[in-house]
Amino acid sequence: MKIPMLGIVGFKNAGKTTLTERLVKELTARGYRVSTIKHAHHAFDIDHEGRDSWRHRQAGAHEVAVVSGARFAIVHELREEAEPSLADIAARLAPCDLIITEGYKWESHPKIEVRNLVAGHPELAGNDPTVIAVAASGPVEAPVPVFTREDASGLAAFVEKALKLSLLA
Repeated sequence: MKIPMLGIVGFKNAGKTTLTERLVKELTARGYRVSTIKHAHHAFDIDHEGRDSWRHRQAGAHEVAVVSGARFAIVHELREEAEPSLADIAARLAPCDLIITEGYKWESHPKIEVRNLVAGHPELAGNDPTVIAVAASGPVEAPVPVFTREDASGLAAFVEKALKLSLLA
C-alpha cells in the first residue's frame, strides 16, 4: 500500500513549520497517524558533542540507534554517499495514514504552498501543477483553493478530500 504524501512548501520565513505543526495536530486529532519528513538545506545534528551517540559516530559508526522507553532515533552517517531520495526515506517510515513533507519543493507529490505576503516571494501555484492549495498570511488570488495559514481545520478537511485519506485498519 502506497502511503499518501502531502508537501508543505514555500520560501524562507513563509510559515511552513508552523503550518506543518498545525496540520499534524489537526489531522492526528481526527484519528490519522501522520509522519513527517523535513528537508534541511544545511548540516544538522540530533546529538551533541560529547554525548555517547556523538562519540559513536565520531569513532566511525555507519548508523547509531539511540533507544529509550519513550522514543528512538537512528542517525545514519552519509559520509561519501549521496543524499537519499524522498522515496528512500519514506520507505523507511513505519506504516501511517499520511506523510507530510516540509521542503522538497521540486518533488512530484501534491503540495500546499505557504505564503507570507510581507516577504514578497515568487508564487508557486499556477507555475507548479503539484500545488493543490495555498495557505497565505492574507487575501491572495490563486488558481487553486486559498486558505489562511491559521485555518488548520479547513486545510485538514481539504486534504482529507483531495488525498482521499482513510484511517489505518
